[in-house]
Amino acid sequence: MLSSKKIPVMAVALAMILFSFCTWDSRPLNQVKKVVIDAGHGGKDPGTGGGKEKRYALDIALKLGDKIKKEMKDVEVIYTRNSDVFIPLNERAAIANRNKADLFISIHCNAHTTPNASGTETYIMGLHKTEANLNLAKRENNVILMEDNYQKSYKGFNPNSPLAHIMLANYQSAFMNQSMDFASRVESQFRHQGYKSRGVKQAGFLVIWETTMPSVLIETGYLSNPSDARVLASETGRTRKAEAIYQAFRSYKNDVEQNQ
Repeated sequence: MLSSKKIPVMAVALAMILFSFCTWDSRPLNQVKKVVIDAGHGGKDPGTGGGKEKRYALDIALKLGDKIKKEMKDVEVIYTRNSDVFIPLNERAAIANRNKADLFISIHCNAHTTPNASGTETYIMGLHKTEANLNLAKRENNVILMEDNYQKSYKGFNPNSPLAHIMLANYQSAFMNQSMDFASRVESQFRHQGYKSRGVKQAGFLVIWETTMPSVLIETGYLSNPSDARVLASETGRTRKAEAIYQAFRSYKNDVEQNQ
């Protein structure tokens, strides 16, 4: 067990090491002209619900992208995947960084050991406030174990280490406020659509740990909950989920660009 006095020193050291591997490039924070939409899981990684998550997440992502392209001609939409393929987590972030995106949106479905858990959640990078948040981040991050040479790709990152997850928060500190702003709008729109919102939370998801722009991970509902599962299984339900995220994106973009 690590002593409480040693953890801060180790944390700073590890944060500096991790940060040295992050590809950083600055871009204006007062424009939203390019968005990367990431459909969680895919290919050999089915996600939760026996493959339902990878299918539903992709459908919502494509619906969201289509809506943005139709309504906002000045916004370029880039997908990390537009079919049932496996994309390593670090490559998803790299896609956003290479394209100098102004916003990164990762879409997922949730699950819990009890069917009573329900509702939407939107995550930003940050310290783990609850054990549940940490466990969810661990589950999502464990997909790296399916990747070849994952220890080299992620600089020895251990998806089961609480300390390692806490260190990931350092990457997103520069974009915390805008990430929080967009995440809050997403959850507000879900509530407006009549869905239960569990609010904005912080956790260390690898899919957004190396992104150099405001980034969120959206859990659109619990496939382990009968009511949430019915919504996500329906075309109408997925369309409404995409519409809620689009409305959040529209209001976020307008406010960011009006405050230049």
